Amino acid sequence: MARCLSRGVFGSMLPIGNSSGNEIVQAPGVVVIRNEMIGEARVVALDGRPHVGTAIRSYMGDSRGRWEGDTLVVETTNFKEKGGNGPSRLFSAAARMTERWTRTDAHTIRYEAMVNDPKTWIQPWTVVIPLRQDPSYQLFEFACHEGNYWSMRSMLGGARLAEK
Repeated sequence: MARCLSRGVFGSMLPIGNSSGNEIVQAPGVVVIRNEMIGEARVVALDGRPHVGTAIRSYMGDSRGRWEGDTLVVETTNFKEKGGNGPSRLFSAAARMTERWTRTDAHTIRYEAMVNDPKTWIQPWTVVIPLRQDPSYQLFEFACHEGNYWSMRSMLGGARLAEK
């Protein structure tokens, strides 16, 4: 990895080859979603408060949640324009993402994410994946080392080509 940027809310949930662990913790009035990738955590308020103002934007957006029966519904807005690393860099500032988390059995959560971004796509789209619990798995520190030798060689090589 050449840059230690967030993969964004969507990219952090998608399983990839490594650092794909997630932990969900519920406390009074909030749900915390910890992502192993980049070591990020989202604190999702469940108390009905409104989203922050549109002047405040981030790679992970601003998430608010509510329960619909046994399903946790999380609405995320206020994305940074084309921000982050990974799939979320495709989002515009107009993007809105609705996630649904439903336990389907003792070890599986059905994760559904619908992305509505009229500045990027002609219609909303949805992805559904099962998130399987693995009691033996533990989250590891994501030790990003921006400017490591491999990346430095690539960045400097690209800069030399640009200078030509």
